[in-house]
Order: sequence, then structure tokens, then C-alpha cells
Amino acid sequence: MAAISPSNLTVTTISLTMADIGPLNPLPVVAAELDQPYTVGEGVPEELQAAARYGVVPNVFPYLMQDGYTREAAPKELPAVVLENSKLRATVIPSLGGRIWELFDKVTGKQLLHTHGAPQLANIALRKAWFAGGLEWNIGTRGHSPTSCDPLHTAIVHTLDGKHILRVWEFERLREVVFQVDIWLPAESAVLFAAVRIRNPNDHDVPMYWWSNAAIPETDRTRVIAPADEAFGSDYATDITRVRPTDHNGYDGTWLVNSPHAADFFFDIDPSERRWVVAADDDGDGLAMLSTGRLRGKKLFVWGQGQGGKRWQEWLSPVAGPYAEIQAGLARTQFEHLSMPAGAEWSWVEAYGNGHLDPDTSHGSDWEAAVAHAGQRLEELLAHEELEAMLPDAITDGDVPPSTMLLHGSGWGVVERARRRRTGKGWIDESGTPFVDESITAEQEPWLELLKGKAFDGAPSFVAGADWEELLEGQESPEARFHVATMRHARQDLEGAQAAYREVLAAGGVQSRTLALAHRGLGLALLADGADREGLEELRSGVQADSSNTALLTEAVTLSIRHDQPAQALELLESAPNLESAPKEGAAVGRLRFLKALALARVGKAGDAAAILREGVEIPDLREGEDAIAALWEEVRPGEAVPFNYQFGMH
Repeated sequence: MAAISPSNLTVTTISLTMADIGPLNPLPVVAAELDQPYTVGEGVPEELQAAARYGVVPNVFPYLMQDGYTREAAPKELPAVVLENSKLRATVIPSLGGRIWELFDKVTGKQLLHTHGAPQLANIALRKAWFAGGLEWNIGTRGHSPTSCDPLHTAIVHTLDGKHILRVWEFERLREVVFQVDIWLPAESAVLFAAVRIRNPNDHDVPMYWWSNAAIPETDRTRVIAPADEAFGSDYATDITRVRPTDHNGYDGTWLVNSPHAADFFFDIDPSERRWVVAADDDGDGLAMLSTGRLRGKKLFVWGQGQGGKRWQEWLSPVAGPYAEIQAGLARTQFEHLSMPAGAEWSWVEAYGNGHLDPDTSHGSDWEAAVAHAGQRLEELLAHEELEAMLPDAITDGDVPPSTMLLHGSGWGVVERARRRRTGKGWIDESGTPFVDESITAEQEPWLELLKGKAFDGAPSFVAGADWEELLEGQESPEARFHVATMRHARQDLEGAQAAYREVLAAGGVQSRTLALAHRGLGLALLADGADREGLEELRSGVQADSSNTALLTEAVTLSIRHDQPAQALELLESAPNLESAPKEGAAVGRLRFLKALALARVGKAGDAAAILREGVEIPDLREGEDAIAALWEEVRPGEAVPFNYQFGMH
């Protein structure tokens, strides 16, 4: 590692063993596929229920999915920035969502965050790819952020009053807002600071969501404390209800190892109370998360002590040990969105350090005493008034121009600025968060050319919004018509989407990729309309039009089985070239092996299905809580215990 500079901020690299993100999934995300795992039960206030109904999106269009990874890891060097003083050392990885990967307490020699050298990509985020550990930033809608595994624009900022700030920022495409995180560590400070700013440049309100998620080491004696007697809780199998975390279904859920299954506890902190949550191990050490008033929500998440929870942790962090999460968000719970007014800017400051609690009190049976003690210790760590007083300066610092650019994020901020200028719409002051032409790639170039009045002949990426539809409606190419169809489809205008897809299919000279995706889009729209036979036939035609598109094949096989056509699924799989001999082609190969076993079981060939499972099936993009492999094993191998490797149930 490079020597620590006088500014206590060092640009360096970090060595991690992990898989590549892989290529983006080329299929536009048009179906209504974001499920809501929570239903609201007893004791939940009406305003919270209303916030849960508000702002729900059907999908994450125009983003593409990141599911081209495998579980074949290799050592790699990633750019990193280290902030260090005599008490703490924080390591940030700008190329992976700007995540704070390590927070090391020099006084105790303890890592305050769950961190390790071999993060494993898995299907946990809104765009699938995600990895466990560190402290991450989540924006847009419920789930791990679309930017979780993306490089963010990154720079070092030097302020006039002597701060040395690491800044990351990006244009978030789902809500069309700009967010930034300024991270700094003053000399001799026992806490690391992060100032977050979200700016809504739109002339209308937008539903807003933000949660900062910190993974913490889980030990047999780790307890999580927050200033609340009650919480809104769920164990992923029951409704969200008002609960007492210290007396939940017969156990004290504030002790991490007490929860039998995965569980969420959203602490119901009174608005008059200071916002904090802290973890304490056997010595009383552990991460404290504090924030200014806007960041109201505080949460505890545990995987639980069941086989599924243990398997998930082993799947995500091999040999790294168990972990839990403490989190901080804008709303009381993660199933709510808040209304962010047109043109608004929201800012707050977060602080992270070692709570240094007295274990005799923090681990005692008196919850009120534990809360009072933790509150006092955190006040000694960082006074409430001192933290609140930092906010005005943090807001001012947010516009200080970067001193040194370190990394470029996506080029979508450049595209959005160009779109707004063309249509006379407002935009942000980019002084502190510049979007530069050097960030433009082949994903954005066709859209910039369209804004300049050039003919549109297709793009590997997708856009959303009335302005784009109007521009594309003025084009005559089948490619433009296809993109109009996807935008209609993504907002669930099924009739309009079907009409546009049919126009593409009726046109001459359509590129094979577009032809396949138009068949696919029409098939999905028909299935959503209840026309199963016609929809599945269109999916088959899509696979035939582009047999090299593994993502298209995987989806068609999955939907054929789901709609009770396993024979068609097997026919499609027979058309897949070299399925068994291509183990390194990405996540789809393992999933297709499983789908073949599932289809065989559905056509009555349980023995053949069982043989595939006995040989071994690994699905790199297994969805969080997905227990399909275990269910199939129980079906085709009745009476035999499900192998540990196949146990992924959350409950």
C-alpha cells in the first residue's frame, strides 16, 4: 500500500479474489417482475401503509441486468481509496458502488465491518449482481441499489477549511435524480463521516428511497441496540407487524444468534429521539451508526440460525464467518417511499465508529438500561449537537469542485443533461459533481446522436421517458419502433407494446438481435394478457431467431415450465448448443441444467431429474430465498435429506 499522505487520504489498490461481473444481460427488463415480500399486518399505522403503496415500480427499466457472472473467482487488483488517522482506517472501493469495504479500529484492532478477501457475487440486488460485506449505498426503490456493482464517478475534493473529502456520485436512472456521498475522516477523529445529498432536477415529485447498509460481524455475543422499545418486524414468512424485538415470538431478537430464521426489525424510533443503532460484541465493541435527523429509519437484519440462513452466508462469504446488518434509511421501513418534491435537495450526515459500550450494561437483561447506556456512550463518542452542526458546512462543501478525478462512472449523466437542455428542462448545478464526456461509451453514443438529430439505427442499451418516445416516434427504422415497444411494455402498456412489436416483426430488414427481442417482447406481453399458447410460441420464435442468446433461451425455458409446457422446455433445451460442455459461459449454464431437471420431472421422468441433481447443480444467480432446488430434490428423491448445498430457504 502507498504511504499515508499528509492529508490522511491515499489512492491505492486492494487485492480481492472474486468473479468478474460479466456481460450485461441483453434482454430489456420490461415485465412486472419486482415482487414485494412484505404484506402489512396488525398495528401498522395508516400513513406507513400509504407510504408502502406509494412509488412502487414494476421493474428497473431502463437498467439491464447484471447476471453474467460465475462462481469462478480469481485474484484482482481494484482501485481503492484509504482514509486514515491515528484511530481509524477506512477503505473505499469506488469501482463497486463506492462501498466502504473496511472500517478498522486501530485502538482495539477490530474490523467494525464484515469484510473479507473473497467476496462472492450473487443474485441479491435489483440488477441481480451483489456481494456481501462493507457499507453500501442504496437508492431508488426497495432492494440493493442498481449501482451496487457499478463504478461511480469518484474524486478527491479539498475544501477551503482544510477538509480532504472522497466524493462519489452518479445519475440514478430509475428516479432520474443525482446522488453523491462525501466521505471524510478528520485528524484524531474516532468516527468516519459521510454526507449524502440527493437532488431531484425534475419538475414533479419523485418517490424516494435511501438506505445505508452496513454488514457487521456476527458472534455468539453480539447484540444490536437502538433507542426504541418496538419495531416493525417480519421474518419473510409473516406480515409486517408491530413487535417488541426484545420479546419476539419467545426470544430476544436483539441478540443476533437468537433468531431462528431470517428477520427484519425496523426500530420505531420516536421523532424526538436521536437516530442511532449500535452493535456490541462480548467486549462491548462494535459499529455505531449515527445520523442527522433526516435519516430516520434504523434496522437490524439477520440471516437466522436455520440451515437456509447458514447456507446463504456460506454462499455469499465463503470461510469469512457469519454476519448481520445494521442499516439507516430515510423512511421508518424499507417498504416505504417518501415523496421528494420537484427541484428539492435532501442532505444529511452519517457517522460511523466504535460504540465502545460497557458489556455489563449493554448485554444485561434490562433493555432500558442498555439503551440509556448506549445513548450516553454515543453522545460521548460524538455529541448530537456537534453532528447536526456539521450539516450546513456539508451542504456547502457538496458544491466544491473536485480537485483530482480518480474514476469515471457511467455516461448517463451526460445524456440526461443533453436531453434536458434540448427540451428546455431544468438540470442541476454540476460544480461539485461534473458529468464529463470521457464517461461516454457505446451504451450512450446512439442516444446522444439521436438528440443531435441523427438517424437512429439501434442501441445496445435502453432509455425511458416521454421525450425519448417522441424522438423515436419520429424515426422510421424498425430499431426505433422496437425501442418504442420496450418503453410501452416497461410501463405496462401491454396493448400499445404488442402493436409496436408486431410492427417490428412485420417490417423488412430487421436485425436478427432485434427480431429475436421483438418476438420475446411480444411473447411476454401476450403471457401477461393471459394468451399463454400464443405467448409461448412467440418465445420459441425468439429463440429460433437468435439461438446464441443464452439469456433468451433461459427465460423461454423457465416460462415454458411455469406455464405447464415442460415438453416445449425440453425441446428448447435440445436446441442449446454445447450446454453440458460449456461450464464457463456464465450463470445461465447452471440454471439451464436445473431447468432441464425440473422439466424432466414435470414430464414424468423423475429418475432422470434425480440423476442431474445427484451429479450436482450450481446456480450462480440463485435468487435470495429461492428454494427451488431443495423442493425438486424432495419431489424426485422423497425420503432423502436435502443436501446442505441445496438448502437456500429463508424460513
